[in-house]
Amino acid sequence: MKNIYLIGGTMGVGKTAVCQKLKKELADCVFLDEDWCWDADPFQVNEETKEMVRRNICFLLNQFIHCSVYKNIVFCWVMHEQKIIDSILKELDKANCEVKTISLLCDEQALRERLLKDIQKGIRQENIIERSVNRIPLYQNLNTKKIDTSGKTIDQIAKEIIML
Repeated sequence: MKNIYLIGGTMGVGKTAVCQKLKKELADCVFLDEDWCWDADPFQVNEETKEMVRRNICFLLNQFIHCSVYKNIVFCWVMHEQKIIDSILKELDKANCEVKTISLLCDEQALRERLLKDIQKGIRQENIIERSVNRIPLYQNLNTKKIDTSGKTIDQIAKEIIML
């Protein structure tokens, strides 16, 4: 039986850091970050590019599922709408797999502080703050396990996910 962890959350909530920790903590684990499937300059979001990245994600996740070496598969993306999650799940070969869908959340103040640090480091642009904050309420409507990351370390969040 393989475990598939689909981890969503708004930008700046800690998805990548948590998934990198899970990769080290879970046995025989592989990690796919959506950013790796859509790293372009200029970054263009339209129906064609959204469908392309969704197909890229599903292809890679299925490759990991079919590889006997991996028992744990971790994937993260913004996934702020149920239809995004459903479109991925529909394409996966889930036989002999347990899928865990998780949304990482944090309060607005924590999110603003995290994103501001990234902006100061030159990792993100200023317009990311309002876009991310505006998506916070959308995660409450998803059919996912919600984990609040506010005030928690990466280790604490990863342990909470592993305990699922």
